[in-house]
Amino acid sequence: MIFTIAGKELRTLFASPLAWLVLTVVQVVLGYGFLKRLDDFMQVQSQLAQMASPPGITELVAAPTYATAAAMLLFAVPLLAMRMIAEERRNQTLTLLLSAPVSMTEIILGKFTGLMSFLLIIILLVLAMPLLLATGTRLDFGLLAGLTLALLLLAASFTAVSLYASSLTAQPMAAALLGFGMLLAMLFMGETAGDSLRARGWQVPAAFAQVFSPLKNFEPLGRGIIDSYAIACPLLLAAAFLILAIRRLDGRRLRG
Repeated sequence: MIFTIAGKELRTLFASPLAWLVLTVVQVVLGYGFLKRLDDFMQVQSQLAQMASPPGITELVAAPTYATAAAMLLFAVPLLAMRMIAEERRNQTLTLLLSAPVSMTEIILGKFTGLMSFLLIIILLVLAMPLLLATGTRLDFGLLAGLTLALLLLAASFTAVSLYASSLTAQPMAAALLGFGMLLAMLFMGETAGDSLRARGWQVPAAFAQVFSPLKNFEPLGRGIIDSYAIACPLLLAAAFLILAIRRLDGRRLRG
């Protein structure tokens, strides 16, 4: 049932002009940035040749492209997720879904899987850009794998938070603004709180605060460092907000 719901959500996304607009804007911005960085890399080739251990094309071209993709997801995911629950509430179709013989867990995981499938297309298109250069230059495939994993985990945590935001209101635009605000607050407040707690020697609270700092967890993987805690944090964040969304719908079902 999860995959049935996911397929329905994916078809709905592809039938939406907003999803195509988001996909187009993201790819245009990322494509332009990638080509610009590639041109800059070609112009500094003579300077890099004089260095003992010069950074490669993966560090100077691919890594910044992934960082831009992460920033684009901050805006794109709340827009894509805003209609998944909020619009169903507004159109009174959520009641039919809640009365169906499916659990709240299946509904939320189905919607999560559907949106993640769409975001996976964006991530694969980002990965395709540096891979196109593999025949003409040497790529750091380890760093590229770390960057792809980091972007996938970031997308999962953004999706879970945005789905929860969509469950809080019947207005899609309000859901998008709420989701964006929650993610923005995490980006700024999570890292600041973690650094402040770590400076006071409170390592355990600082480690807990890192769960709510998506970019802090993106950084080590973005440098090609396989940090198990940086992998666990976005998974815990995604799981926490998926559970909150499930409980929110459960409460709505009980209230009728």
